[in-house]
Amino acid sequence: MSSPDSRHPRAAAAPRYTPPAMLLHWLIAALIFVLFPLGLYMSDLGLSLRKLELYSWHKWLGITVLLLVVLRVLWRLGHRPPPLPDSVPRWQALAADALHRLLYLLILAIPLSGWALSSAAGVRVVWWGVLPLPNLLAPDHALAHSLAEVHKWLNFTMAAVVAAHVGAALKHQFIDRDGVLLRMLPRFRKE
Repeated sequence: MSSPDSRHPRAAAAPRYTPPAMLLHWLIAALIFVLFPLGLYMSDLGLSLRKLELYSWHKWLGITVLLLVVLRVLWRLGHRPPPLPDSVPRWQALAADALHRLLYLLILAIPLSGWALSSAAGVRVVWWGVLPLPNLLAPDHALAHSLAEVHKWLNFTMAAVVAAHVGAALKHQFIDRDGVLLRMLPRFRKE
């Protein structure tokens, strides 16, 4: 079986993201792909012990994403991403940069808005049931209601941005065949 790199000769020699950047990218992506449907599911449940349990898991995973994205941003400050191939038009490179910045902003804002929402609702976030986090706001039920809407719409915005990000990566992989996607994938070797 051939490796993905062998199908794209230009990709084999192209610069790649660092292993820590890849690991953080895929961990954050996996958690987001769990958190979004979990949030949709749990919000439609009636008040029950199960709903409270799912809300706890949602908060724990959300704070974990927040910590991971902070690590990812710190890593990226010291490690520039690999350059795009010369074949990528300038407008696409600018759009990719803007999309990445928006993704980072949303991945930071969404857990912070959820944490603020819990604080305003008077429900302290206790990370993994062990570490109580400080409340970001004083209890205020009107503000909690507004923050619930903000949190929801930030998530729907991120779903659209993630869809654009995935779509662009797939376009580069299967239409342009320029190896852009492979820069974020671990190398597969022939056994």
